[in-house]
Amino acid sequence: MLKIDSFALGALQTNAYLLQGEEEGKAVIIDPGANPAALIRRIEHLEIEAILLTHAHFDHIGGVDQIRKLKGCPVYIHPLEADWLTSPKLNGSLMWPDVTEPIATEAAEFDLGHGQTLTLLGETFKVYHTPGHSPGSVSFLCGKHLFSGDVLFREGVGRTDLPGGRERDLIDSIRGTLYRFEDDVKVYPGHGPRTTIGYEREHNPYVPGI
Repeated sequence: MLKIDSFALGALQTNAYLLQGEEEGKAVIIDPGANPAALIRRIEHLEIEAILLTHAHFDHIGGVDQIRKLKGCPVYIHPLEADWLTSPKLNGSLMWPDVTEPIATEAAEFDLGHGQTLTLLGETFKVYHTPGHSPGSVSFLCGKHLFSGDVLFREGVGRTDLPGGRERDLIDSIRGTLYRFEDDVKVYPGHGPRTTIGYEREHNPYVPGI
C-alpha cells in the first residue's frame, strides 16, 4: 500500500510527492522543488531510496541537491535532460530572474528509459517517456498511481512554448500513452489537484479522449 503526501513548493507551487511503502522508515521523493523546508522537516527520520524527476525544469529540481546531500540518495532523470540539471540556461532558471536564482545541481546518478521498471519501497514503478512539455519528460506508474509531471493536469496540459516543447508530442504522449491507462488510475500532476485518467479522457478540453 503506497502512502502519498504532497508538498506545494516554491514560487510556482510545484507538487513534490513523498511516497512511503509498507517498510517503515523508507521513502521516495518525486520532483523536489525550491524552498523544500517543509519536505525536509517531514523526511528528517526517513531513509530516501531515490529522487525521481519527471523532468528538469527549475521549479521541479530546486531542492534536489539539498536533499541529496542530506540523505545521500541517488537521482534519476531521462538522459535527454541530464545536462539540464547542471545548466541554469537549459533548466530555465535564467529565464525567470524575478522567480528564482540560477539553479544548477550535480549530475544525476541514473538514467531513465521508456519501459524501464524500478523496484523501490518494495513496489514496481514503470517509466513512460512522455515528451511534449519538455523533450525528456517522463511519467511514473506505480499500481494505480500515475505521476505525470507537467504533461497532464486536471482539465489542463503542460505548456509547449518553452525550449524543447512540442505540442504534437504532448498530444501523442497523452493520447498514445496516458489515456491508455484504466479510468480509475489516479493522476498526480506537477501542479494543481489530482485527477483520474477517466475524468481527463471525458473532461479535458485540451486533449479530449478519442
